[in-house]
Amino acid sequence: MKIVLLSGGSGQNLWPLSNNVRSKQFIKIFRDEKGNEESLLQRIHRQIRHYYSDMDCTIATANAQVSTILNQLNTDLHISIEPERKDTFYAILLACEYLVGLNEIKQDETIIVCPTDLYVENEFFSLFAQLDARVQEGRKAYQLIGVQPDEVSTRYGYIKDNHFYNQVTKEEAKKLIEEGALWNSGVVAFCLKDFLAQAKEIISYEDYLDLYAKYEELEPLSFDEAILKKSKIEALPYEGKWKDIGTWQTFTKEMQGNIIGQGLLGEDCKNVHIINELDLPILCTGVEDIIVSASSQGVLVTSEEASESIKPYIAEINPRVMYSEKSWGAFHIIDVNEESLTIKVTMKKGEHMNYHSHEHRDEVWTIVSGEGKTIVDGMEQFVKAGDVITMQAGCKHTIIALTDLDIIEVQLGKEINVQDKTIFEYDFE
Repeated sequence: MKIVLLSGGSGQNLWPLSNNVRSKQFIKIFRDEKGNEESLLQRIHRQIRHYYSDMDCTIATANAQVSTILNQLNTDLHISIEPERKDTFYAILLACEYLVGLNEIKQDETIIVCPTDLYVENEFFSLFAQLDARVQEGRKAYQLIGVQPDEVSTRYGYIKDNHFYNQVTKEEAKKLIEEGALWNSGVVAFCLKDFLAQAKEIISYEDYLDLYAKYEELEPLSFDEAILKKSKIEALPYEGKWKDIGTWQTFTKEMQGNIIGQGLLGEDCKNVHIINELDLPILCTGVEDIIVSASSQGVLVTSEEASESIKPYIAEINPRVMYSEKSWGAFHIIDVNEESLTIKVTMKKGEHMNYHSHEHRDEVWTIVSGEGKTIVDGMEQFVKAGDVITMQAGCKHTIIALTDLDIIEVQLGKEINVQDKTIFEYDFE
């Protein structure tokens, strides 16, 4: 079997911690067995490797999130990159064709698709082997993991009598639950060749490269609507803990404690959660059933109930990404002016940026801590804390972190944007 992890999302449901680059599955709000901070993506990847240590997962994601994935998993990965978001059907199809075209897997292989925003115990992933066995036995075309509903919700698909129900009303959901329906966990297993045959009845294409080339013209389509509602399905029941971490309300229920970051709750507070990434304290007194979240993207104060309805408002807020993890470390924008941008850059030992240039801006790097080696227009120079490096627009530059490295980067110019970057080849060996 091959496992495909779906890691997409627009980063709006958990604003201000999430953004277009840093979706909910990347936020480090949990702790692993050793007490280290980890994200949902890291947790799920660790849990899968617990049962399938030799499994090479393929991650289906957007181009903007590739660097964060490489930063957090720090391992050899297969990554299927969507040119743009087109919902789950096309993300899964592209990942499958990626496996066929670039990795030459067998046509009768079992594909197991798993979202990366699930909060479950390790035992959940032991069921993957059973899904694989069911597919190989030639049972129903699509094998799902079904979980027992614990509330009447319209957010999930329902499975009843081998039929799939999606986008149900509250009344329909209540009736389905009374009749013994299960929630769709989001995990689905199928035979590769059977899925590809069905997919080609929906869209005409030749192979991975042809599908990739046509991606821009495709209309978004969910896997639930395109496949599950129209196909033979079967559910494998799971009785353990299962949570879809899709809103602040579900997110805070899995927090270990009520405060992350600098925060203080008065004794008269009840059911209040603070998630604070700023270097400023947050104090709450005399309130109950609210969530306060603060980051460089903004500040959110919401009741638990209303936290599920913040998404429509996010489009009205400045979408600039203020924090992002990269394969080499992370950056955090700390000041924005009309003709300047100030960023704190943290780099991991042994990593380096791309060798690149900018046409419309100058850059000044001040080394705050650590040691590194800069390369500016081919000239190498050792740098340490206190050193200042100036790059004029047009010059090629990069830096290699000889130790963990902290840098303050000031960008100067009238046209500062992420598109102003040209990457060049450089032999870092």
